[in-house]
Amino acid sequence: MHELSPMSPILILSIIALYFLMLVVVGRITSKGANNDDFFIGQRNSPWPVVAFGMIGASLSGVTFISVPGWVGTTQFSYMQMVLGYLVGYAFIAMVLMPLYYRLNLTSIYSYFEDRFGKVSYRTGAWFFLLSRTIGSAFRLYLVAGVLQLAVFDALGVPFVVTVIATILLIWIYTAEGGIKTIIWTDTLQTVFMLLAVVLTILAIGSELNLGLSELVATVRDSEYSRVFFFENGNGPKFFWKQFLGGAFIAVVMTGMDQDMMQKNLSCKNIGDAQKNMFSFSVVLVFVNLLFLSLGALLYVFAITRGIEIPTRTDDLYPLLATAGHLPLAIGVLFILGLIAAAYSSADSALAALTTSFCIDILEIRKRPKELQTTIRKRVHIMMSAVMVVVILIFRAVNDDSVISAVFTAAGYTYGPLLGLFAFGMMTKRAIRDNLTPIVCIASPIICYVLNLYSVELMNGYKFGFELLILNGALTFLGLFLISKKSELKLA
Repeated sequence: MHELSPMSPILILSIIALYFLMLVVVGRITSKGANNDDFFIGQRNSPWPVVAFGMIGASLSGVTFISVPGWVGTTQFSYMQMVLGYLVGYAFIAMVLMPLYYRLNLTSIYSYFEDRFGKVSYRTGAWFFLLSRTIGSAFRLYLVAGVLQLAVFDALGVPFVVTVIATILLIWIYTAEGGIKTIIWTDTLQTVFMLLAVVLTILAIGSELNLGLSELVATVRDSEYSRVFFFENGNGPKFFWKQFLGGAFIAVVMTGMDQDMMQKNLSCKNIGDAQKNMFSFSVVLVFVNLLFLSLGALLYVFAITRGIEIPTRTDDLYPLLATAGHLPLAIGVLFILGLIAAAYSSADSALAALTTSFCIDILEIRKRPKELQTTIRKRVHIMMSAVMVVVILIFRAVNDDSVISAVFTAAGYTYGPLLGLFAFGMMTKRAIRDNLTPIVCIASPIICYVLNLYSVELMNGYKFGFELLILNGALTFLGLFLISKKSELKLA
């Protein structure tokens, strides 16, 4: 079969414009009469099925959208080992963390640290979240903006700085008033487009290869890519227990101890609805990830069958097949929509969470005069949008993939101290020397980074994977113990 024409930049730009227009309309409808409580926690009135469905899109970034299918070529379905670990982590969130947050009536989950440890620990936890989420979200948006720049804006003569500013401005426009109240609904819309893109791409590949649904399933099952479990090499990154335990702790930290993800759960009417949301979201997410991996296997099978050269960067495989004329034009359109949906459903909620945390944790907005609170929140929202633009442009200026990836990895290390802080607070009755908390929280990621750098030499060939997060949290826990003393505090 002959190849189809690649997508034109004007067509892609039109798709993006229509998509954002839709989000702006949804934003206007949902933000009518919104106040700070709507922005921060949606008046605790969000319907849990909508929250659960929208969280799927928010949990999968634009990088995930194009990377997970690409990973299949080198790691097969081993990622599912981590996804199964997620289930354990999400159960812990639903049964342990969320009841704590609701009982304390928290808006920012880091407020817990002030009651348990003191103000310095509270601010330390909040700053670690702000740093992690700003760098992580900017990194993901930088990569997606780079794809769109090459596919669209270079051909139109639009500079990268304009692309980035316009992107963040559009996100700011539809989230500025409603915040989390709006994001609950825009994330739902974006999840629909993301899943449509994946499902219809799978069906299109089946059509191109003359395979029915049952034959597609058999093709994935019988391919070299479909192996899930790896038990034979304890030093390797695909080893089951590394992935499974890493997945469990990543879920706990990057969902249950992350203001971005928990803000949606805290917008539910009560703890019962929030738990329904978490359990249903976790089950659906298993099938969604299996769908992404199946797409990856089929992309490789399709490319090999058609004699298409696999890109050196496997992240480029899905974009190449979808937009360069190898699949029908409609698939290219859906790919662009899915990519944007995955990227911006995580970016918009991150922007709202950063604004919430800075207002509540750093500026203590609730202590300010009532008439000034909305003004402060709006200014912080603009400031966080500007910070995101600046960080993305710094990534662009550095223009060194190894340096940027190292910065992103370092940001990932900063979730370890949050794990250690929450664990120490909930598992012990000991008080800590509050002013020493920043030293412990800074030292733990540095030690982990050095160990990761030299683990092969120091640990007989052992390579760290996602279990590094567990070590990071354990070191923080140990450090907090060393600066602690016995107390009559009750367990939270």
